[in-house]
Amino acid sequence: MKPADDVIRQLKREAMAVIANAYSPYSRFRVGAAVLAGSGAIYSGCNVENVSYGLTQCAERVALTSAIAAGEQAGSLQCLLLYIPGETAHAPCGACRQVMQELMAADSVLVSCCDTDEVRSWTVSEYLPDAFVPPA
Repeated sequence: MKPADDVIRQLKREAMAVIANAYSPYSRFRVGAAVLAGSGAIYSGCNVENVSYGLTQCAERVALTSAIAAGEQAGSLQCLLLYIPGETAHAPCGACRQVMQELMAADSVLVSCCDTDEVRSWTVSEYLPDAFVPPA
């Protein structure tokens, strides 16, 4: 379900605001994210790098886990927006896609935007076909 344009604008404002807090001294690749929960609340996050790259927290996962920590239910998150300064709307990494698949709603949308008019969006099945899921 594609969110309304005013929702996308609000999520982009939130993601752009939080990017000021990004800690990216190694890659210099700052990312901001904002996620809309089914409750209507918005949670944001920025990337936080570590010299041991495997310990780096992507903005997407920070926003998602902030929503869960605040009491939102897994499967209730409606739209996740990424903001990356520059001229390219990038896709998320594979680890983030797997976490999104588990925490986002089945009909949720992922949106990526930048400083140009480029906007990319994906459904769950588009960003992670044949997802790894726990046994029934």
